[in-house]
Amino acid sequence: MKKETLLLTVTWTKRVLGVIAFLLWVAVIFSIATSSAPFAEQAPYCMGSTMLIFGLLTAAYKGLDYWHLQNKV
Repeated sequence: MKKETLLLTVTWTKRVLGVIAFLLWVAVIFSIATSSAPFAEQAPYCMGSTMLIFGLLTAAYKGLDYWHLQNKV
């Protein structure tokens, strides 16, 4: 791949992954918030889902950066 094409692909992949992660997070938080359980029981699920979703997003970002740097040479 050309350097410009690779950079553009990585940039847009990161943007799309970020939007997907945010929308997934909103959907999960909304579904947890609409349950009839009290807040004290909902909080661990909110924190856990937030950490999981954005942890996976961070891993994907790091993987894309690593791939980009390996192909940069």
